[in-house]
Amino acid sequence: MECVVQGIIETQHVEALEILLQGLCGVPKVSLRIHELCLKSAPGLGAVASEVRLLCDLEQPEPTWTVRHVGGAMRGAAADQISVLVRTVVESKASKNVLRFFYSLGYKLDHELLRVGFAFHFQRGVRISVTVTSVNKMPKLYAVEDAVPVTPGIKLVEVTAPASSENYTEVDVAVSSFCEYLAPLLHLSKPGVPTTVVPTAAAAAASLMSNGGSKIL
Repeated sequence: MECVVQGIIETQHVEALEILLQGLCGVPKVSLRIHELCLKSAPGLGAVASEVRLLCDLEQPEPTWTVRHVGGAMRGAAADQISVLVRTVVESKASKNVLRFFYSLGYKLDHELLRVGFAFHFQRGVRISVTVTSVNKMPKLYAVEDAVPVTPGIKLVEVTAPASSENYTEVDVAVSSFCEYLAPLLHLSKPGVPTTVVPTAAAAAASLMSNGGSKIL
């Protein structure tokens, strides 16, 4: 399982967000360039339709593949009382033949994306990851070099942390507490909840850029 919240930020404020995250996390950022292919099972393949995502890490000297399946979100009174979305996730490393393998099983390509940006992975009570990426679409199949932004001028910010059925409330507290530091720049909420850029972002970004993040904490 994982806990997740998402938000958006204007590209012009990303540098300020990076300064803030560098000060909060205390670890180097990791560059991201992920080719993501969403596959869906063909009709008649199994009792229930399924969806998997194949992630190809193009930042590696030799591109590496990961199979990722995101299950349903936790629902009910307990889920309504926390500020993060809790969902099941299964991930596994795979060989470069994984796309051919799923095609042979009857899966079909639904859509593909290229995510470009950076991430911070750090420990703050729990293991937290923050990714800041632009989401890009390809004009033709697999044409990652020709990818163009889906929403020019806007970056997607996602905060995730691994969780279990026993500790998700603790993870919620840790993630929510961390997100409070980012509130002047962006609003983070459960995926699926409409969000916009925050009115304080420009002033907060200007302050961060002027002091280089030296007064974050």
